[in-house]
Amino acid sequence: MFKNIFLKFKESFFSVLPIAVLIIAASLCSNEVDNGTVSLFTVSAVLLIIGMAIFTLGADIAMIPIGSSMGSDLSKRKNMVFVLIVCFVLGFIITIAEPDLQVLAEQLQQGDGKNTVLLIVVAAGVGLFLVVALLRIYFKIKLSYILLAAYGLVFLLAAFVPEDFLTIAFDSGGVTTGPITVPFLMALGIGLAGVRGGDVNRNDSFGMIALCSIGPILAVIILGLTGKSSVGVSETALPEIRSVGDIFRAFGDALPEFMFEVLIALLPIMAVFALFQIFALKLPKTQVLRICFGLIYTFVGLCIFLTAVNVGFLPMGKTLGAALAKIADGYVLIPFGAVIGCLIVLAEPSVHILTRQVEQLTGGAISKLKMLFFLSIAISVSVGLSMLRVATGISIWYFLLPCYALSIALTFFVPEIFTAVAFDSGGVASGAMTSTFLLPFAIGACTELGGNVFTDAYGLVAFVAMTPLLTIQLMGLAYKVKTGVRTRKETRTAPQAPENPVVFDAPVVFFEREEGNANGIDGYESSSSEETAGGDGAVRESPNCVNVTGSVVNADKVVDTPGCVSDGDVNAAVSYAVVDINADGDNAVDVVTSVNAPDNADSDAEGGNDG
Repeated sequence: MFKNIFLKFKESFFSVLPIAVLIIAASLCSNEVDNGTVSLFTVSAVLLIIGMAIFTLGADIAMIPIGSSMGSDLSKRKNMVFVLIVCFVLGFIITIAEPDLQVLAEQLQQGDGKNTVLLIVVAAGVGLFLVVALLRIYFKIKLSYILLAAYGLVFLLAAFVPEDFLTIAFDSGGVTTGPITVPFLMALGIGLAGVRGGDVNRNDSFGMIALCSIGPILAVIILGLTGKSSVGVSETALPEIRSVGDIFRAFGDALPEFMFEVLIALLPIMAVFALFQIFALKLPKTQVLRICFGLIYTFVGLCIFLTAVNVGFLPMGKTLGAALAKIADGYVLIPFGAVIGCLIVLAEPSVHILTRQVEQLTGGAISKLKMLFFLSIAISVSVGLSMLRVATGISIWYFLLPCYALSIALTFFVPEIFTAVAFDSGGVASGAMTSTFLLPFAIGACTELGGNVFTDAYGLVAFVAMTPLLTIQLMGLAYKVKTGVRTRKETRTAPQAPENPVVFDAPVVFFEREEGNANGIDGYESSSSEETAGGDGAVRESPNCVNVTGSVVNADKVVDTPGCVSDGDVNAAVSYAVVDINADGDNAVDVVTSVNAPDNADSDAEGGNDG
């Protein structure tokens, strides 16, 4: 346990340090950012490291096991209506309590308070598309088809909605997949897909977050079309820091509020899990106790994390954005945004949860480091483009439509696992750091430049969620091309199967196919004969055979003959003929080993050796 805690703190420290150093350095170089704000941010960065470490540990111990076990139980139930209702309720109650969405609802006020209508509509959208995600797994529908249909409908309706609502709609899709939603939904998807084996299971384990991100976009667009809801930008009161006591007072005043929000967010998950445990799961007491401790870690870590980003990062983002907007007509925002976007993704706790799950479920084929590298590039580009919009006022349509069109087109050419991971990454990357630092940063810069906050600043979360779709899928396309080239090379150099089976007139060594055999080569297990094909104490390699490392009893010498491929030490080699004995077309020996040739005869004429 202590080793895990140390590793989590180490990971958090090196994730937060780069972005913290960059922001502090930029703030100290500007006369517009006061020392109190810098001090508040510095303390927040330290708390962010602590909170992120504790939260990710809690997610591993509690959130992921809860989601996985519940998903596994739901997948085995025959009453599909019951399962769909449970999924919708889960999606609704988890989303409506998601802290990231609460932040957006507070920034987009309705009247004098939080935009409750937006909260309900977005939560309903997530619940609905969680049902769609379940139906996709159940009916084995390819993810590409659903993405094409869903985003086709989104952009069709978006053509008729005011651009103010368009940016808010796409931002809503990004903020719903925050620190509470991501680990639970990922684990739920793994559990639901667990009943299907192999690559199908692995592919279905991802894509749930991708679909749940579409629901809020579509729901808010429909809300905008009704014309029955209005939004306004709230004014964030920046704390005045004159002493160390003011810093602690700022955190002390905010902590109870976020403790209440996190508790409200976790209670539905805890309640549903308790019901499942009592009536269905019946997990061992030790495992339940471990999950309870994990929930405590999750609660404490998330309280610290959210307090830090809201108290220190949010005011710093707004102040620094306004300060940099005064330099070179705001164009300095573009390179600064690109650099800060490259680093800030490392400080997103949900990103680390996703990349770790991807690496585990793909057996290292998509490594965590490679994922973080491509995500950093993606977010760098997205924030840079967002700052370009802030500085110039370019319409978001010029970016959203071509990028999503290309992303959907790529889904038909890249391996499905990369498509699912790419669209999941888009939702995960736009987490708490984006909504509490990058978005206020863009709002502060846009306000200073006199732009339209709704059309120029909002939409940044959408950009952060958009660019990973392309970068991860391009990584998948490169992987597919590389794999194809390697396969063609192996095919050209592989030994050809004989046109006619090799006939032995003496006992020989045969091989039997065995799944997961660590002792043989390519899943074949060898057995050797004391007597050899030549009868002279030698291991004789016949034409058109493949030499495979193994053990030979009483082999005095090895007789090489043309047409054999050597693989290993010839002094410890046995050989087998590449003969498709059971006519299944795989050109591999399919028979059980035996010492005497008469015992290997095909007595029942079924095409295989009876051994």
